[in-house]
Amino acid sequence: MNILHVGATGLVGRLVLARLLASPLVTRVTAPTRRPMDMQHPRLHNPVVDFEALPEDAHWWAADAVICTLGTTIADAGSQAAFLRVDHDYPLRVAQLARRHGAQTYALNSAMGAHARSSIFYNRVKGELEDALAALDFRSLVLVRPGLIDGERAQPRAGEGRALAVLQLLRPLLPMKWRPSRATRIADALVDAVLHPPPGCSVVEASTLA
Repeated sequence: MNILHVGATGLVGRLVLARLLASPLVTRVTAPTRRPMDMQHPRLHNPVVDFEALPEDAHWWAADAVICTLGTTIADAGSQAAFLRVDHDYPLRVAQLARRHGAQTYALNSAMGAHARSSIFYNRVKGELEDALAALDFRSLVLVRPGLIDGERAQPRAGEGRALAVLQLLRPLLPMKWRPSRATRIADALVDAVLHPPPGCSVVEASTLA
């Protein structure tokens, strides 16, 4: 399989990339990034792109499937508008271009509580993206909805770290869906979604990722 993977430098993205490159089912991974990645692999293609102006006719859009782990926080993005671009506009544009070039499968790292009519801005953006992706009529669309992600980030997020510490203390008392979602399980779910794509639109809930 030929896989297009966007967001390969983040916490979940790095785990996804390692799994794809280790799979005998994957012949090529295209991972477009804003800056060159600090790794090389004979099956890895790493085009450097501007997500504000993606090359519409690049040959590497012709992939069997897409995994999207692009994402930020409002604090890191600096504003709601900037967050919207990274967590909605970029993933949707990638989906549109990949679909135009024949991609049949799209797996998204979304969020627990995603809903287009949510009163919470973060969840509403995630839900609006999910609805827009569903309208593209992929043969297989898998929405992975983790809770707070438990894993080792290259650049720790202070607020997230404090919340994780509290949730880890309470973990045995929490229902499965409220426990932190392990980054390794999120990566497993995303990779499985493209290597063994289920028909139609399906959701992987946070309760299975704890």
